[in-house]
Amino acid sequence: MFSNDSRRLVLAHFWVAFAAFFVALLLGEWQMVIRSPLIDWIGNPELYYRSVTAHGSAMGYVFPTLVAMGFGYAIVELALKQPLAGKRWAWIGFTLVVLGTIVAMIPVSLGKASVLYTFYPPLIAHWAYYIGIVLVVVGSWIWVALMSINLRVWKKAHPGAAVPLPMFANLAGAYLWAWTSVGAAVEILFLILPVALGFKSTIDAGLSRVFFSWTLHAIVYFWLMPAYIAFYTLVPRAIGGRLYSDVMGRISFVLFLVFSMPIGIHHLFQDPQVGAGVKFLHAVFTAMVSVPTLLTVFTITASVEIAGRLRGGTGALGWVKALPWHNPMMLAVAFSFILLGFGGAGGLINMSYQLDFAIHNTQWITGHFHLIFAGAIVIMYFAVAYDLWPHLTGRTLVQGGMMKAQLWLWFVGMIILTFPWHVVGVMGMPRRMAYFDYTNPEIAPQAITVILSAIGGLLLVISGVLFLLVLLRGHRGSLVELPEFRFSQPVHAVARVPVALNSYALWLALMIGLSLVNYGYPIAQLIALKQTSVPAVPIGGTP
Repeated sequence: MFSNDSRRLVLAHFWVAFAAFFVALLLGEWQMVIRSPLIDWIGNPELYYRSVTAHGSAMGYVFPTLVAMGFGYAIVELALKQPLAGKRWAWIGFTLVVLGTIVAMIPVSLGKASVLYTFYPPLIAHWAYYIGIVLVVVGSWIWVALMSINLRVWKKAHPGAAVPLPMFANLAGAYLWAWTSVGAAVEILFLILPVALGFKSTIDAGLSRVFFSWTLHAIVYFWLMPAYIAFYTLVPRAIGGRLYSDVMGRISFVLFLVFSMPIGIHHLFQDPQVGAGVKFLHAVFTAMVSVPTLLTVFTITASVEIAGRLRGGTGALGWVKALPWHNPMMLAVAFSFILLGFGGAGGLINMSYQLDFAIHNTQWITGHFHLIFAGAIVIMYFAVAYDLWPHLTGRTLVQGGMMKAQLWLWFVGMIILTFPWHVVGVMGMPRRMAYFDYTNPEIAPQAITVILSAIGGLLLVISGVLFLLVLLRGHRGSLVELPEFRFSQPVHAVARVPVALNSYALWLALMIGLSLVNYGYPIAQLIALKQTSVPAVPIGGTP
């Protein structure tokens, strides 16, 4: 069970994460409305890009990082059954993330950092924006170190024992984040900050984009890790079943660690500074990263079937009807898999060198990553919070009807939001556009799709409000003595696992090696080229 200090630590991470999420959610809906024909155009595109930067930075860096950190600290105490070592450092890491968020958002709110969360040069924001991001990353690196230290403490006390699956998966997310964040860190520290601080007036935009691609796609799998941990370790238990295979889960997480890193250049298929051979290599590895997702879909579907049959379901599909559809966790995993399926199918288009030409930088891309992150991943963040909240507060969380309504609204809202984006993306509507002239006969037919997206966004805002209300009411519920928290148990008890699936030395070596192979050549080639820098473009009066 949680100690009181650990409860406060985890709750602090979750509440700041969900506060950032809700603010970003409101900004996202505002963007949908002002781009639609529902209201008159505001007349200032900079306000739109200011909002997009805040929305993306909060959703992409702050919200999932704090969720992963808070969930990770909870896993240490609940899965390893030991007090969290380094609690003071955990609070320091949390403070750095919060401080970094504030430092970064001040120039964004003042219009001095409207560079979007990708901060692609030659646009250069105020230096404080980049310093804020660095503080967030440093705070998260403290979490990575603490996860490794706490596992070492546990292994010392349990020599030769199988590391519990929740902690094994938790370390996969931590190590992945530590390595993928290196790309953006190098870009900021060595390429962007010297310009933002006024020491240089030019920047190598092509090299910067390659370094950011190091982070750009693998960060999605860092976002994904808490959701996948919930798939394997919370869902089967919550719906009254068993995990089909502990080993399959371990294989999935180590494959994510290996294959999610050397693939980011598929985001640069249209960039001329990277050769076709490197792009082909990254396309191949992008296809490989679908393997652990397919393994997960099989394993969790089998686990759900076990729950249905334990509840009396018979026949080929009778177990589906027997599932506890009134259970919010059951709804969450079903909705998450559906959204993951749609988003993953779109990802197959993005990774294809030829097909990417048709949808690159269109609203298709926006629809794809919202289905994956805001859909499949965030809906499981909700489920994680619902599952942990009584153990964090010591109070009942009985808003079952409101939870189900919230999940349904999020699912339906996400469909209504993103499907029109895919349609207009195929029609050629560019992403990141602040304004569309719907009096133009060529654009006018697309107006209805923008209105639909705004309606979908409104449903998401209502769902977000319900989510916060459920959690707030959870702090006022009846005091309750809870049984010991349990993660899902596999069908076959795990006594021993292979060394390769009980540690990370091999997989870290493969992750680092493949990254250096897939990125080393294009980075070295670009560094060797002469006269590749272009004049920087300061935002809002930056030096």
